[in-house]
Amino acid sequence: MTNFAQLKNSNLLSYPTTFNTIGQPFILLTSVDSTNNYAMGRAREGTATHGTAFFALEQTAGKGQRGRTWHTRKGENIILSLVLNPSATQPDAPFLLSATIALACYDFYKNFAGEDTHIKWPNDLYWRDRKAGGILIENVFGSSAVGWQWAIAGIGININQTEFESGLGKPVSLKQITGKEYNVTALAASLCENIEKRFTNFRSGAYAEILAEYNNVLYKRNEKVLLKKDNAVFETTIRGVAPSGKLLTSDTLDREFDFGEVSWVMDR
Repeated sequence: MTNFAQLKNSNLLSYPTTFNTIGQPFILLTSVDSTNNYAMGRAREGTATHGTAFFALEQTAGKGQRGRTWHTRKGENIILSLVLNPSATQPDAPFLLSATIALACYDFYKNFAGEDTHIKWPNDLYWRDRKAGGILIENVFGSSAVGWQWAIAGIGININQTEFESGLGKPVSLKQITGKEYNVTALAASLCENIEKRFTNFRSGAYAEILAEYNNVLYKRNEKVLLKKDNAVFETTIRGVAPSGKLLTSDTLDREFDFGEVSWVMDR
């Protein structure tokens, strides 16, 4: 077994795993601007294949949804990007892949944090009303003949960090929930196992099952929330998410919203 201290002495090292597909190889980076950028570069040049996992101890320019930055302290959290070959032709498959990864993260986190774990639309990991992690998937599409070539799934999950920068909403970590310290590298490897299980369902075409499970653990489902669209704040009830990834709500009208069309007022 490779000594963890030795891993810190090199910028790029393979960490041995016993996983079948996703998580092989498991590459540890001491510091990188963005694991998604790094993984995308390796996929484009052909030096990373399906299942390759890039885990970073430090990320200097992490990427979040809608151009936001993902902040994390060195060595305290899971910073992971996976190279995936979706091999799917379903029109709604990009969202369903996102739901698949979110469910895997939910499985993983719930094992430690319990029943208060949920997925907040579209793919944030929540514990009670606090954000525990986030997912950013970047897709590469070729010609109509080639189709969906790659998906780079970036995952950030708060593990040991207990102090966060102001203005980040209400983050929470596993250590804050359980009071325990964790080996983040070992947990990242374990997360790969969860993703492998869920990804097997995705590739088998179990889309209805994936969507049903996603909606079952959806944050604030069947509850009233405040959303903001443009300059208008309104109250509505979360009903679920459609196969396309649109958020379904109801109030005086039945509504549906694309990602980025509305924001949650509670996050402000």
